[in-house]
Amino acid sequence: MVKLCCIGAGYVGGPTMAVIALKCPSIEVAVVDISIPRISAWNSEQLPIYEPGLDDVVKQCRGKNLFFSTNVEKHVAEADIVFVSVNTPTKSQGLGAGKAADLTYWESAARMIADVSKSAKIVVEKSTVPVKTAEAIEKILTHNSKSINFQILSNPEFLAEGTAIQDLFNPDRVLIGGRETPEGLKAIQALKEVYQHWVPEERIICSNLWSAELSKLAANAFLAQRISSVNAMSALCEATGADVSQVSHAVGKDTRIGPKFLNASVGFGGSCFQKDILNLVYICECNGLPEVANYWKQVIKINDYQKARFVNRVVSSMFNTVSGKKIGILGFAFKKDTGDTRETPAIDVCRGLLVDKAQLSIYDPQVSQDQIQKDITMVKFDWEHPVLLKPVSPTALKQVDFVWDAYEASKDAHGICILTEWDEFKTLDFQRIYDNMQKPAFVFDGRNVVDPNKLREIGFIVYSIGKPLDQWLKDLPAVA
Repeated sequence: MVKLCCIGAGYVGGPTMAVIALKCPSIEVAVVDISIPRISAWNSEQLPIYEPGLDDVVKQCRGKNLFFSTNVEKHVAEADIVFVSVNTPTKSQGLGAGKAADLTYWESAARMIADVSKSAKIVVEKSTVPVKTAEAIEKILTHNSKSINFQILSNPEFLAEGTAIQDLFNPDRVLIGGRETPEGLKAIQALKEVYQHWVPEERIICSNLWSAELSKLAANAFLAQRISSVNAMSALCEATGADVSQVSHAVGKDTRIGPKFLNASVGFGGSCFQKDILNLVYICECNGLPEVANYWKQVIKINDYQKARFVNRVVSSMFNTVSGKKIGILGFAFKKDTGDTRETPAIDVCRGLLVDKAQLSIYDPQVSQDQIQKDITMVKFDWEHPVLLKPVSPTALKQVDFVWDAYEASKDAHGICILTEWDEFKTLDFQRIYDNMQKPAFVFDGRNVVDPNKLREIGFIVYSIGKPLDQWLKDLPAVA
């Protein structure tokens, strides 16, 4: 029986290995992690991450050919193929701080693999890593290998949180990069055969290592670029009276462009987009390409601008101050159908409002109070953020209330900010909400999930990103 082991039981490792186990019953799959609470959760009825469909997949395989364990060294030593899916955050200090990927966990994993291995292995990069990481990992493995043969492959994930299981069941493509040597090609074929249990061969792309590593960064950069492009247009739409939804619909009808990732919003978030673009910027700078680096840097600057613009719109609309005013925050996750808050725009919007002394009442159906508190106060690295988006002090949390109901969040509030496009927000009883709010009652829709005209009929003053402005808002400044 072929044995697979994945180091890292997070958002990528857990779901990916669960689907491989489901689709390949003849393969034994072990997911290992040094975090005892995380592995305990994977072995419980309450999985550590929320992802539609994941529960069913795990329950079908767990204990049969899918195992979650903290015995990292044992499972790595026994495996034929080792996936490495550890965190690669942006460095917070030292050389490349604020841009370069921190490969500390990756290097530690590689040294451990070399140390415990007694037989040849295929080591697969599953984390998003900088170009040429494989070369560094190869050196660590070969210099510590005791003559054991290791082949390094790059197999980047292209999952979208909220649809990860469907993405794994029916991927657009599976990319496998390896050395163009007989041993490298043999390793590529071995991994390809795992995926061929359910993925059509024409969707499995094979390339060299560097192309595979760069393709992942490029894909995320292109997607983030589209969001920043439509968000830049949303500011122009507000200034001219155009409707960004109509503009993006017309643009998306061009088959060369297509309709996806053209929804204007308060900004992009998630674990990958900002991190990968910063990584791309750093690689460009290190390779003497400052013009290319500055081009990609602008994608993040527009994203920061959009968040700051939203905060300024809220404050300026409410008589230029939100001090002491209750603002209901509906949604904190970076997108619907996930509990993930990494780089969510809600963090910066909440920080901006807290700086102006607002009283926040936050509701999200999947995000815990502890997580929100950590996110709002966490200091990471200085990425030329606008001042109003900087982390706030822990004492500012006295201005934050956490509730488990959208109606409670909006009760006695002066305004509501919709920051995640949860489906339940589309069907709220806004008449009830309006009746229980302070007047004038404001709705700031950062995801364009509500019908602004219907809300105006109720009596709300409504701001929707990129939509024609309410008369109340027309001559107010809204730029960072």
